[in-house]
Amino acid sequence: MDFATIIGFVGGIGVLSFLIHEGGGLERYYSEHAVIVIFGGSITATLIRFELGAFLSAFPTALKTVFRGSHGNPRDLIAEIAEMAAVVRKSGPVGLDKATPHDPFLAKGVRYVADGFDENFIRETLERERDLNLHRVEMAGKVFRGIGDCAPAFGMIGTLIGMVQMFAEMSDPSKLGVFMAIALLATLYGAVVGNFFFLPIADKLAIKFNHDELNQTLVIDGVLQLRAAKSPAVIKEMLLAYLPEKQREALAEAA
Repeated sequence: MDFATIIGFVGGIGVLSFLIHEGGGLERYYSEHAVIVIFGGSITATLIRFELGAFLSAFPTALKTVFRGSHGNPRDLIAEIAEMAAVVRKSGPVGLDKATPHDPFLAKGVRYVADGFDENFIRETLERERDLNLHRVEMAGKVFRGIGDCAPAFGMIGTLIGMVQMFAEMSDPSKLGVFMAIALLATLYGAVVGNFFFLPIADKLAIKFNHDELNQTLVIDGVLQLRAAKSPAVIKEMLLAYLPEKQREALAEAA
C-alpha cells in the first residue's frame, strides 16, 4: 500500500471535517446547486475531451494505481537480476524455474527465459505489456487532471449563477444571504474537489508512470541479458545506468 496517499486523504478529510464542524455543521455547507454545477459540469466537460471508454476505465485504474505501493526500487531489482544471472551461469535457464522474484513484471520475464523463449519474443511481449500498462496510467492521469482543471472553473460558474440570482432578488433582502451562500459554496466545492482530490491523484499517477516506466524498462534490459547468459558483473554494470549518480557511487564504494 502507498501509505503517503492514505495518510494524505485521511488527514485532509480530518482537516475539512474539523473546519466544517467549527463552522456550524455540515448542513451549512451543503448545496444541491453547487453539487450539480461542480460534478455535473466537470464530468460532462471531461466527457467531451475524452472517449467514453477512457473516461470509465480511468477511475479503477487510478484508484488501483495510487493506493498501490511500489513493488521495488531499481537498486533492489538490479541486485535481484544479478542473483538470477548467477543461477543461469551455474545451472542454465532451467535453473530459473524455482526463482520467485518479488516484482510481477520481472517474474513474467524470468518465466519466459526459463521456458526457453527466444529474445525477440521476450522483448516484444514485455515491451508491449509495459507500453499498454503505461498508456492506461497516462490516460487515467489525463482524465483526472481534466476534471481537476474543470472543477474550479465550474465553481466560478456556479458563483456567477448564484450572484445573478442574488441580484435578481434585490427587492427581497431576506433572500440575499441564501443566494450569497449558494454562490460561495460553488467556489468552495470547486476548489476542494479539484485541489484535494482530482489534481493530487493526477500528480500521483504521473509519479507512478515515471516509476513504472523506469523499473519495467530496467527489467526488460535485465531479462534480455539473462536470456543472453551474460555474467552477473556485466549485467550489474549495464543496469547501473538506471540509478542516480549518488547511488551508483555508493554501490561502487561498497564493491
